Amino acid sequence: MVLTIITLIVLVILVIISKKRIKKIDLYSTSLFAVVMAYSVDLILGEKCHLYGYFRPGVSYGDFMIFLGIYPLISMLFLNYFPFRRKARIKAVYIISWSLFSVGYEWLAVKTGLFYYNGWHLKYSAPIYPILYLILLGHLKFAQRLQK
Repeated sequence: MVLTIITLIVLVILVIISKKRIKKIDLYSTSLFAVVMAYSVDLILGEKCHLYGYFRPGVSYGDFMIFLGIYPLISMLFLNYFPFRRKARIKAVYIISWSLFSVGYEWLAVKTGLFYYNGWHLKYSAPIYPILYLILLGHLKFAQRLQK
């Protein structure tokens, strides 16, 4: 729980002090999408298939701190600083960097008890993170098209 609280405090501060480079409505809609996507995947893989979970089996208040805190804040930071006007190579490095950070954070989360595996392995997560970040970018583009 300590890692969760520290993470939330750091992420909230980073989101507050960061200069907003994309519209607030885009941050909002994509953050909601991130919550729904994370909850849906975790409901199926975590609760239904029992492959992993947060803290301990079952639903707890800590789960809500993760779903409603960490996931949307991470998506805001990722999208806010995404190098939209840069070359594809820079964009790829950005996505890979965030994916490496996510793998590292997941490893730390397992070591501190925030996250547990029950058939899941970190090696499964590693190739999924870039896909998740690309899905977030795709949703942002979709949301922007809807606004036009």
